[in-house]
Amino acid sequence: MTRNAAVLLVVVGALFMSTGAVYLRFVESAEGFQILFYRSLSLCPTVLAIVCIRRRSGPLAVLKSLDRSDLVIGALLSCAFTGYVFAILNTSVASALFILTASPVIAASTAWIWIKEKPHPFTWVAMAIACGGMLFMVGGGVTSGRTFGNLCALAAAASFAVMLVFARRCRKTDILGGTFIGGLLAAVYGSFFSIAAGPGLVISPHDLLVVLAMGLFAIGIGIGCLTLGTPYIPAAEVSVLVLIESVLGPIWVWLFGFEGITGSELVGGGTVLLAVLLLSAVAGRGVQPN
Repeated sequence: MTRNAAVLLVVVGALFMSTGAVYLRFVESAEGFQILFYRSLSLCPTVLAIVCIRRRSGPLAVLKSLDRSDLVIGALLSCAFTGYVFAILNTSVASALFILTASPVIAASTAWIWIKEKPHPFTWVAMAIACGGMLFMVGGGVTSGRTFGNLCALAAAASFAVMLVFARRCRKTDILGGTFIGGLLAAVYGSFFSIAAGPGLVISPHDLLVVLAMGLFAIGIGIGCLTLGTPYIPAAEVSVLVLIESVLGPIWVWLFGFEGITGSELVGGGTVLLAVLLLSAVAGRGVQPN
């Protein structure tokens, strides 16, 4: 695959993923765990199909190839999937996506603690900048009753960061198998808690269509394109390209008239984006900040 084709795939993937939040805003009455369950019904087959195409294998061969590392990656991604849904449902799209953007910075510090990869000194500067931005947004969320949603976004970012470090530790370059398992686990969580908590699995046809479309396009195709393109592009460039999701996500919901962006989100989110861009710039000059 050429570099230009890989860049195009990553950009297309980020574009698809940036629409995830607006799908959730179109949901009328379905609750978080119901959304998790039905989103997985379209996410899992889509990811499995992409894995089959990439590996040139049949579905059974792909399923047989899944190992313990895929299970761990899937467990971590299922936590990230859950945190994402509840973050979007309980805070603004801007806050949720800007906090999620901090994953690369969190991953860099986690790698130092867990797998003893000494980070570049600038990593700590980026970490401090990102933490300042996240604290600013979380603090703003306290006054607007969005603390729970912001904490869910932070949990999702941390889960995704730990997944990245684990994949690096076990030298896993293809996380699509783990993504498939993550979708399955999210379906289990969603069905169990939906039934146990009372609402059950019955949702309106409108919400069902919206959530299935989200799993297919925003998550399934989005993650698939990102995964196919990232092996051919330096990590620093990928970190910058995927910022498209965080930048466009709040714009989509604004264009559809669902919500605007507050001052604290602009300042805090801009600070987090700056931290990731600076960290990527350092890596882009040949220094691996992890």
